Amino acid sequence: MTMQTTTDRTAQPTAQQILARCRELVRPQLAAAIGRLHPWPGEMAAFSLGWSEVNGRPVPGSGTGSGSGTVPGSGGKGVRQALTVLCAEAVGAPGETAVAGAVAVELIHTFSLLHDDIMDGDELRRQRETVWKAYGTGPAVLAGDALFALALETLAESGNPHSGEAVRHLAGALNDLVRGQAEDLLFESRPWTGPHAVQPHEYRSMADDKTGSLLGCAAALGATLAGAPAPTVAVLARAGRHLGVAFQAVDDLLGIWGDPEVTGKPVHNDLRQTKKTFPVLAALATPGPAARRLTALLTSPTPLDDAALRVAAALIEEAGGRSATLDEAHRHLDIVRDCLDSVPLARAAAGDIRTLLPFLVSRRM
Repeated sequence: MTMQTTTDRTAQPTAQQILARCRELVRPQLAAAIGRLHPWPGEMAAFSLGWSEVNGRPVPGSGTGSGSGTVPGSGGKGVRQALTVLCAEAVGAPGETAVAGAVAVELIHTFSLLHDDIMDGDELRRQRETVWKAYGTGPAVLAGDALFALALETLAESGNPHSGEAVRHLAGALNDLVRGQAEDLLFESRPWTGPHAVQPHEYRSMADDKTGSLLGCAAALGATLAGAPAPTVAVLARAGRHLGVAFQAVDDLLGIWGDPEVTGKPVHNDLRQTKKTFPVLAALATPGPAARRLTALLTSPTPLDDAALRVAAALIEEAGGRSATLDEAHRHLDIVRDCLDSVPLARAAAGDIRTLLPFLVSRRM
């Protein structure tokens, strides 16, 4: 069930080219939106996006580009904004139709990162200081609040005839995002073992809300602003949510085994913070000596030093936590593909979305 576009591409672009094209389309309106903020939160927003240094000095080469990964001075890969643009194109509209939605999604994503970094105590992101570390906690909260309000204003004042429905999608996603973040924080106080331990199915539900909600919203906004029928919007939103859970699974792998040059954070960072991520929970749920040794290590009253962190990472892998997490990511990507196959979509844009899927799971570790 595919919707034929008027012109088919002679060659399928790479994932990096797709992301770069979408960033280039969205960047002018994103910059214009940031420019409407008060100069101080605007400066912090630009710093968070990688456009400037502290005190507003522009980062050389901080414009959009076609590089293969996240580098200092980039605003990240732009997966969420790309999904908004591509879902508009997938239902037969020009990508420009959904740029206001892509800007809103990027603003909300940046807001969530500013506040998450405060709650998690993270001092580094994308190989740079986090906003709270560079400017202080209060200013970072203020900048996040400004981005939240700006996102809603951007959608509401877009002039798109479907902007009211788009705002409702965004509001629902924000409620889910907060629910997921609340559960993630509450997991920290729960034990590693016993009847009150976090179970893998609880973690999936948390990831669906915390990460899946915004990717689902990104897809829904693109289709909604393009005027797609409600059933198509719902299917694309479902695809986005499953993509988000897959994305979170890979983030969990990067949080333990990621290359610091790619993640911008120390190796074994999530283990160091004793975060209850999917690889650890999956490993603990298995029988065998590796899981028992891992349990003893994690429940020890002594904080894990670098040597113990290396042992813990090896035990998680030995117990199958790493392979189970990759399987989880691929399972959700298969659901995304099934969703894309179930509704009529423009061939080129649907092909672009499919091209992104393996790229998102194969991020370097």
